[in-house]
Amino acid sequence: LIDAFEAGKSYADLAEAIIAVIWPLVVADFSRRYGPPPGRGAVVMGMGSLGAQRLNAGSDLDLIVIYDADGVDQSEGPKSLAARPYYARLTQAMVTALTAQMPEGRLYEVDMRLRPSGRQGPVATSLQSFTDYQETEAWTWEHLALTRARVLAGEASLAAEVEAFRTDLLPRKGQGASVRADVAAMRERLQAAKPAKGSWEAKNGPGRLMDIELCAQMFALIAGASARGVERQIAAGTKIGVSQTDVQVLLDAYRLLWRLQCGSRLLTDAALDIETLGEGGRDFLLRETGANGADALSQRLEDVVGQAEVVIAGQMRRG
Repeated sequence: LIDAFEAGKSYADLAEAIIAVIWPLVVADFSRRYGPPPGRGAVVMGMGSLGAQRLNAGSDLDLIVIYDADGVDQSEGPKSLAARPYYARLTQAMVTALTAQMPEGRLYEVDMRLRPSGRQGPVATSLQSFTDYQETEAWTWEHLALTRARVLAGEASLAAEVEAFRTDLLPRKGQGASVRADVAAMRERLQAAKPAKGSWEAKNGPGRLMDIELCAQMFALIAGASARGVERQIAAGTKIGVSQTDVQVLLDAYRLLWRLQCGSRLLTDAALDIETLGEGGRDFLLRETGANGADALSQRLEDVVGQAEVVIAGQMRRG
């Protein structure tokens, strides 16, 4: 009854509402055993598609937790904990609350690999460690990820400080001479690791969703734009010399691919093959994408992906 863009925003709004409700409940429950959070507390930050406010029915949640113990060494409760393990265990409690298997299923899968140092880093990061890492150690891809970061829950003054840091950092890091080369190398690795699974693939592969989103984040980083949404990040390209024609090519491809991706995730978890879908599923996808038939959709998909690939490759080569 609604289109893929309204659905994508609604999925994201629902996830954000759930996080906003669950976080204080988890903190309160944890505090009963280990005392209130030491210092200022923590914030939960949405990354990736959650930060950009566009999810589909199969999306997991990319999250990181940032805390500020503010010089307080440990909590004060029945079972006292030092600040670092306190926030690490609090973060794990939040992940459990979101991912626990219940009679109706689990709420979400949670991915925390976008935190500083990825799998190697602590599950919760102190504010000082976070800012130091982003200033001196983070790779370009981590600054790209930060273009879509958004605080969803937690202590208000800490949330404001994290956002102020983000908006100050990105314009400075986007001026590096190696940004385009770094993104081009990352693009090659992604395409090698996650090739397209057939001609109906919407997400992976040259000129498809992940490729377009990567390019959009590059535009936002170089332009120093605070925009998180894919379309606004693509539009930020005009600030760094991308032609309006190329911007429109990327927008057209993104919009078709998102409609196909969001719709297909309601129908199958496997690689999409529109020819093997039932009549109802096929009609649903055709209606959502505005195509007159499977052949017309296939041709349109081939056209927009090919055009987007040319634009993206050209942008990666720019000096």
